[in-house]
Amino acid sequence: MTKDWLHGEVLKAVFPLLDGRDLASCMLVCRQWRDIARDDYFWKCICAKRWPSICKRPLPALSYYKLFLTFSRPQRPQPLLPPRLSFNDLEFYIDIWSEQELIFSEAILGSVLRTGIKNPPPGISDILKAHLDGPGHKMVLQVEPRFSITLGSRISVSVLVGRKDTNQMACIVRDSDFDYIDGSAFRALAYAYLNFSPGHPFISGIRAWVSLLFMANGDENGNDVFGIEIDFCDAATKEREVLWLLDMLDWK
Repeated sequence: MTKDWLHGEVLKAVFPLLDGRDLASCMLVCRQWRDIARDDYFWKCICAKRWPSICKRPLPALSYYKLFLTFSRPQRPQPLLPPRLSFNDLEFYIDIWSEQELIFSEAILGSVLRTGIKNPPPGISDILKAHLDGPGHKMVLQVEPRFSITLGSRISVSVLVGRKDTNQMACIVRDSDFDYIDGSAFRALAYAYLNFSPGHPFISGIRAWVSLLFMANGDENGNDVFGIEIDFCDAATKEREVLWLLDMLDWK
């Protein structure tokens, strides 16, 4: 009867009493401890404490050791794969009305929206300047020439998007009103819930936001709009996330 054999018998008596983290640490001590701790019986004991029902049926080609390692540790967020879509494939069609009068109508290349406003015009508020200079992906168009909106009047917006790679169109915003005006942030906001492809039936409740960005010299009679911003801050704040979101729209 060797010393190693006795040592091994002691370990076999102790290991079933350990939790998974401690048993995994024991596997790092030496080769003998690792070889003994690999016995799936010990891991079955641990899994039986955490998931008692799992031991009532044979596992489908999965060891208890692998089961514990796979499902006991916190799941790390998986990085997004590269999107299939790029801003070079996209063109945005933005129309804005005041009451029933069309006050802005442009077809904007996706690459232009992606670039945003690199040099904000003088005369904008510090809050807006900090927003435009801040981190995070922004889809912003600088409006030239500027147009003015009258506070209290009905201002509405529609945004369609086309993709050149498949020659399809999708709706981002359909005739939504700028119901909320944030005077302290010098912006008016409209939103609409996105319509996704039937191939993504469990995705819902994500809004597209359109913001009109005002100059800081507005008054009660009107505000000069120098920029238009589109974002999906409910779900996407990075460029890759935005492209994946757009790819899942209900393209026609």
